Amino acid sequence: METIKVVARIRSDFPQKFGIPRQSGVVPETRAEIVFEKPYQNPDALRGVEGFSHLWLIWEFSESIRDTWSPTVRPPRLGGNRRVGVFATRSPFRPNPIGLSSVKLIGVEFREKEGPVLIVEGADLLDMTPIYDIKPYLPYVDSHPEAKGGFAEEKKDYKLDVNFPEMYLEQIPAEKRAALIQILEQDPRPSYQKDPVRIYGMAYAGMEIHFRVDKETLYVTEVERS
Repeated sequence: METIKVVARIRSDFPQKFGIPRQSGVVPETRAEIVFEKPYQNPDALRGVEGFSHLWLIWEFSESIRDTWSPTVRPPRLGGNRRVGVFATRSPFRPNPIGLSSVKLIGVEFREKEGPVLIVEGADLLDMTPIYDIKPYLPYVDSHPEAKGGFAEEKKDYKLDVNFPEMYLEQIPAEKRAALIQILEQDPRPSYQKDPVRIYGMAYAGMEIHFRVDKETLYVTEVERS
């Protein structure tokens, strides 16, 4: 059996797993680039892609590869306390560490050294994640407005209030601020951690964002350059 090939890698603002949106599209302001590996830097392979508004990315949970697997996992959506079947979740801890994300295609840039580069929004991938395949999103078959969301429907509209002092917000590049606030609103903490005085650190776009959460409000306490 031939080994599956890495066709591209993503360049995102997330150098660490902590703080990455839990699903694609949850934070639409996040922007990333998909850079193809040399054998696949052929413009012909993307001929016609501009006609699609969204793409499916099939990728590897490169930081979650294990030799063993469990039939049940504790999804963050359920507070990390309730076990459900691994095939009823999008947990990275699977028999095959494969992820699936839907992203919005902003455009294609042609670069001398890298060939065609896809500019996308809404990605939930760690920086340099290997991508196995890219497919167009087809709304007439891929969209199911009547679909049920199972336990994932619980707390789907949950958001924190974000208290981001202006002196810290000004340290964030202007084009990254909206996405960062949306990420913080989603509560990056593990679901089982509720200590109101604990300070967390999240790496994003070359910055280290420190914050704490008390009840329904997230307070940014410091911003440092990574």
